[in-house]
Amino acid sequence: MGARKRNKANEAKEAKKTQYFAVLRDCPTSPRKMRLVADMVRGMEVNRALDVLKFSSKEASRKVEKLLLSAVANWQAKNEGSRLEESNLYVNGINVDSGRVLKRLRPAPQGRAHRIRKRSNHVTLSLGSKNIENENA
Repeated sequence: MGARKRNKANEAKEAKKTQYFAVLRDCPTSPRKMRLVADMVRGMEVNRALDVLKFSSKEASRKVEKLLLSAVANWQAKNEGSRLEESNLYVNGINVDSGRVLKRLRPAPQGRAHRIRKRSNHVTLSLGSKNIENENA
């Protein structure tokens, strides 16, 4: 590995230490359904987002709620003395990407077969603090 590449990798590693995120991989829900839930909580404060997810009727909201709790736990592990209420955490970004697709066959009339695609997705949720961004600006 060259010096420039190593320096760039070290910078990325240091930047990742200040970010708080959680990743959900291969969730067996179609990305389109998961994006509807992700759009509901993008940019919200953490406590409000948890309330919205808890009372949502969509099945994908349970998985996003668990992911958000995991991201908050990651934040608490890095900031041991801080309180969650005083930190003004919000959902900084939430991305839903397509995962692997399981291809199955379903019998169709006249001896034919139709392909069924069982989709999955990957969700990445990152948290930000409004206090830190105001101090830097």
